[in-house]
Amino acid sequence: MNITPRRTVLVSGASIAGPALAYWLRRYGFAVTLVEKAAALRGGGYPIDIRGTAVEVVRRMGVLPRLRDAHVGIRRISFLDERGDPIAAIRPEAISGGQEGHDLEIPRGELAEILYGAIRDDVEILFNDSIATLHDHDGGVDVTFRGGARRTFDLVIGADGIHSHTRSLAFGPEEGYHRYLDHCFAGFTMPNHLGLAHEGRTWNVPGRTAVLYAPRDDDRVHAFLSFLRPEPPFDAFRDPAAQRDLVAGVFSGYGWEVPRMVAAMRDSDDLFFDVVSQIHMPRWSTGRVALVGDAAYAPSFFSGQGSSLALVGAYVLAGELAAHAHHDDAFAGYERTLRSFVEMNQALAGEGSASVSPRTAEDLARRNKALREPSAVLNSAGRDAHSALALPGYDGSDTP
Repeated sequence: MNITPRRTVLVSGASIAGPALAYWLRRYGFAVTLVEKAAALRGGGYPIDIRGTAVEVVRRMGVLPRLRDAHVGIRRISFLDERGDPIAAIRPEAISGGQEGHDLEIPRGELAEILYGAIRDDVEILFNDSIATLHDHDGGVDVTFRGGARRTFDLVIGADGIHSHTRSLAFGPEEGYHRYLDHCFAGFTMPNHLGLAHEGRTWNVPGRTAVLYAPRDDDRVHAFLSFLRPEPPFDAFRDPAAQRDLVAGVFSGYGWEVPRMVAAMRDSDDLFFDVVSQIHMPRWSTGRVALVGDAAYAPSFFSGQGSSLALVGAYVLAGELAAHAHHDDAFAGYERTLRSFVEMNQALAGEGSASVSPRTAEDLARRNKALREPSAVLNSAGRDAHSALALPGYDGSDTP
């Protein structure tokens, strides 16, 4: 009896897109290996959103009840002027374009743990390792791992984030695909001096934003400092001290909680610094290598759609691979199904930037005037974009 061997897939990255893709590939009968450069699953992190079509993806995965239990439920976002006086308080859905009672907000570490729990017994997982080299040929992809192992897979999928190493190996340097959105940000946690719970406070002056975000009633809050900068600070990317100096200099001399935030940033052991940017690629695959999530189409946190695009992209990519015998046809179907949805959601970053981080005094005054309207909605395009894709059903068993 002839038994067709299962197609083997190496997925690089164990954050959101990687485990979601591994789940669906395994469900469709692929032999999946997931490699992650970190030594263990990464916990912590700020809350992230699952909206629109992505909610249906997690429902089909069977993890929606657990995610609803983990939902943090921010009740309001208060906007403050330079002195810290209130301008307005609105529901978070008015900024995100989200749908109250349907969309989810989950601490990143809890989402990662739930997705990991859905695959850990069925997928080969290699922590503390990564792809060192790729050689794509007619018979598969030869992979050398950083730890020294050599293996061949039918396909390799990069799900390793906006600064994807898989992308650089298969498609070339990041600079060709990176679109800088003129902002930098620093994120960290700090003591909850104001006793915030289930709320956020956003302080603005033109080109500078400070946010305290308390998804739960806790003794620590998430803090964010973002600022307008025409050119990326290349000299600070690999130097944490330079990052701290840069942020402290930009926010020097301001009021409200900003001095305390800067001091906490100086002492933080969980500082994350990066530029606000997107990834735009003419193709998401080459040969037997493809990309998913932020590695292929990062929309930036101004869009609020990174995790949702990762989940939807993983579902569509796995389904197309299951539906087509040849990877070229599958990758073409993946792009055909998903690209317009991705582009609509990437476009939300413009509205997100205007509402969260106004660039000029005129922009700020316009934003504040809109906030004072009784039915303020700052991201009117969001809800349509979040649900613009009618989710395919690839095997019939996962349709509503």
